[in-house]
Amino acid sequence: MMNAQIMHPYEGLLHKYTNAMKGWQYRWFILSPETGELHYFLSESEKNQRPRCSIYLVGAVIAPSDEDSNTFTVNSATGEMIKLRATDARARQEWVDKLRAVTEMYTRAIASSHPPLPPREHSANPTRSPVAKLEVLDAFANCREQLSKVEKHNLALAQSIENSNLNLDPDLLVLKATAHATLYTLSQCLNILYQ
Repeated sequence: MMNAQIMHPYEGLLHKYTNAMKGWQYRWFILSPETGELHYFLSESEKNQRPRCSIYLVGAVIAPSDEDSNTFTVNSATGEMIKLRATDARARQEWVDKLRAVTEMYTRAIASSHPPLPPREHSANPTRSPVAKLEVLDAFANCREQLSKVEKHNLALAQSIENSNLNLDPDLLVLKATAHATLYTLSQCLNILYQ
């Protein structure tokens, strides 16, 4: 379920890296939780028109950059990537948090309506015993349990950083973002292996 904060569209001005010739340019971005998309426009005055581009966030990876404390990327599941820069570290963290919340919500919704396939039989070992299948399933269950524990620790870490008076420290923001991205990636890898 969407909580009330995620439910509302989030919008604002961000720099978007276009190419080596034009470099960074201001664009108006709107995050739409209702559709799970990030839209951008040339300017705020055009936001009621058709967007220049819309990126579906299902399966996307939102990654803060280590080049500075303001830059981050949105990597869609289709392979499209946009590089963005917020005005400061706090604005970047707000965008990253909101984008990740919407991405996670839609990705989980898709995953729950399309559960992983049972493990495939490999042709190299066609006579695998039922005991071996149970051992594999047990290993996956064990991995999921460990990831669940790590998620709780990650949540505690994020809350500790947010409640600290050092919550805007660039190193802590990178730690928080990296921990979240790593956990998300491990979870996705486990889903792929399970198929």
